[in-house]
Amino acid sequence: MTEVHTQGTQGTTRRRGPAPRALTRAGAVDGAVLVLLLAAVVVGFGPVWGSTGYLLPAGGGAVVGLLIAWLGAWRRWPVLTVAAVTIVGYFVLGGALALPATTLGGAVPTLSTVRGLALGSVESWKEFVTSPPPLLSFPDLAVVPYLLMLVVAVLAGTIAWRARFAAWAMLPLVAGLVGVILLGTVDEALPLAQGLVLGAVGLLWSALRVVEGRLGTHSVTTEASTEATRRLRWYRFRTGAMVLGVAAVVAAVAAPALLPADPRTVLRDEITPPLDLHQYVTPLASFREYAKDKRETELFRVEGLPEGARVRLATLDSYDGVVFAASSDLPGSGVYTRAGAQIATAGDAARRPVTVQVLDYSGVWLPDVGAVTGITWEGDRADEHAAGTYYNATTGTLLATEGVGAGDSYEVQAQVAPAPSEEDLRAGAIDTDVELPPLPKDDVPASTSDKAGQFMGDATDPVERLFALRDGLVASGIFSSGLEGQSFSRPGHFAARIDALLADEEMVGDDEQFAVALALMAREAGIPARVTMGFYPEKGTLEPGDPYVATGQDVHAWVEVPFEGYGWAPIDAVPDEDSKVQPQPRSKQVPKPPVLDEPEPPEEPADDIPGETEDTDDDDQDGAGFDWGLAALVVAAVVVPLALLASPFLVILALKARRRTRRRTTGRPSDRMSGGWREVVDTATDLGTGVPPGATRREGAQALGERFGDTGHVALAHRADASVFGGAEPSPQEAEAYWADVATVVGGLRSGVRRRDRWRAAVSLRSLRGGDGSRGPARWLAWWPAVRARLPWGRPSAAARPDSEQQHRNEHGNENGESR
Repeated sequence: MTEVHTQGTQGTTRRRGPAPRALTRAGAVDGAVLVLLLAAVVVGFGPVWGSTGYLLPAGGGAVVGLLIAWLGAWRRWPVLTVAAVTIVGYFVLGGALALPATTLGGAVPTLSTVRGLALGSVESWKEFVTSPPPLLSFPDLAVVPYLLMLVVAVLAGTIAWRARFAAWAMLPLVAGLVGVILLGTVDEALPLAQGLVLGAVGLLWSALRVVEGRLGTHSVTTEASTEATRRLRWYRFRTGAMVLGVAAVVAAVAAPALLPADPRTVLRDEITPPLDLHQYVTPLASFREYAKDKRETELFRVEGLPEGARVRLATLDSYDGVVFAASSDLPGSGVYTRAGAQIATAGDAARRPVTVQVLDYSGVWLPDVGAVTGITWEGDRADEHAAGTYYNATTGTLLATEGVGAGDSYEVQAQVAPAPSEEDLRAGAIDTDVELPPLPKDDVPASTSDKAGQFMGDATDPVERLFALRDGLVASGIFSSGLEGQSFSRPGHFAARIDALLADEEMVGDDEQFAVALALMAREAGIPARVTMGFYPEKGTLEPGDPYVATGQDVHAWVEVPFEGYGWAPIDAVPDEDSKVQPQPRSKQVPKPPVLDEPEPPEEPADDIPGETEDTDDDDQDGAGFDWGLAALVVAAVVVPLALLASPFLVILALKARRRTRRRTTGRPSDRMSGGWREVVDTATDLGTGVPPGATRREGAQALGERFGDTGHVALAHRADASVFGGAEPSPQEAEAYWADVATVVGGLRSGVRRRDRWRAAVSLRSLRGGDGSRGPARWLAWWPAVRARLPWGRPSAAARPDSEQQHRNEHGNENGESR
């Protein structure tokens, strides 16, 4: 109920207005319609989430938003209060609805809950559109549907229950539906049902509210007019329902022919994930370390490895003359998206679980098998790893930004197809239309093209040319990893090393050099080829069903080429170590190559150790202490909303301070004393007791005395009159003394009310809207009443509009000079 208080010497009079719409039967109908419309928006999250798990955060956010809007309409809260309650509700209920894993007992929020909600409101939107669906693997992303539906419900409910033109409530609902579509996938949820609900129900309800608003403007209501109004509403409802029903049937029949054949546009298809691979050293740079220094070291254990399958560490598709590396920002390289328990894949092959337990391996590149369709982490760092795991479906490479070490383990769901035999590949065809990152001409070794032409001869078929290149390398090569008793072999695969390999009559090297040489020559011949580094056991050493323990001597590098019907097939280009007669070491006859022939890779820091790049910062992390960057981010997430809420109050305080300063320092001494009296009147006005318009200073002093008693303001009124109408101009010292007494009187006025009333008076706009407004800050607010009258939520409804008597009191004050 609306209560209007009028205070005077005879007591207090209360006048109750009509009940808020939220408490009426019409308000209940509005609420039911809003629930139906919000449900049509919520179901749009189904395809991108992949299960019904989105219903709790999205539906819960919609319910919380409607409750806040209903309370605001019932209690007639101002906009800032509704915004503040919305923020509080977001943090208090967000743990139970969106982040239950961070709460106590699934309901009580903790510091982790507040941190997750604060960061999630800013960062989760990016993760939502860059993570591959289904998103049920990433429960922390539930913040997005919760927050979106909370805001949509608050806006729609507030407009529907409080605005004169309630049809504007359809705007946030339509905006919410568009947002769900942009955040989702190209697959639709229930397009026909969503369209019918938002189109038919929404338009019909909007039309009825427009009719109700027009009929509510009549001030005379009789029994006959009430019956006529009821009949008119029913006629409008029946007619509108028939028209919308026919339109819905026509649209459902004509939509397939009218709608474009292209899928709808969604953000995840337009935005490239921001993962930067340049900060991670290619694993191929550590090849010689595994093959030589960690030859007997047990790196990791794999359970469930299919017979004949290979363990991939990383697929490398770009070459810059120094290293072969993985890329994510070049054409044809694919994208790295967040990986969880389920990863969208186009393959229909059967999936099998493969468990990897890390022993003495460390790095960001994760061993995996086949095409990964899901990854689940185990151990103490499971949550940490799950938040930073990425997968490139184009190259089949898994990456964990936090890096793995001894004790970490995970399970991947993999689709492993049998590797085709060489006879099948020779009889097949290469898919030469596959796009790969381009090779800069200046970075390719000079001898690559000449040696490729020598090996291929007159062959023109891509398959024949590929195997001619492979056979030429195998026939001319000598395998050596630089171990004792083998030929001298320089490590690395930079341009000078590959150029020297191909230019030598006896090509000495290992998998690293031969795989890179074959890939570069194939690319020169127009054959798509990339390098893959991984591990696999020698044939016959692993019994079916036994776990595979990878050691450094199992490291290999091979070339992958796309074959029609088989996909990317592995091609080995390494000479058979056992079939080669090892030559005598040439270290005494051939001088060591100059140091300049082996330049350090420019992008690798001097203190980087291949294969251990993720461990170099351990000492720094141990002594880093408090994470000031994260603390600043959390503080910003909390302080910025609070600052936005407090900004209107700060503006009001600044305007009043500026007005007081100008009155005290500007003009003649008599003007300053007159301004001092206006300061007393404005203070009383903000405290709820105004001075009647046109009253003299003495009349105003008498009105203030009836409310506050004599606090010294009567004498101030006489002194102000004497300074203005007296014959002599007062001195500046007298003006300063007058203002000192003004401060005393103002303090007395404020001390006579409760502290809560003093706070309200400090941010009150009463004194800024009239009186001295033409000469003070009020002119800066003169535009607000006109703008507010044109806003849909700025116009009071017919039920909340005061009668003419109360309107007169609000605008001109009562008999005691009190203005509301």
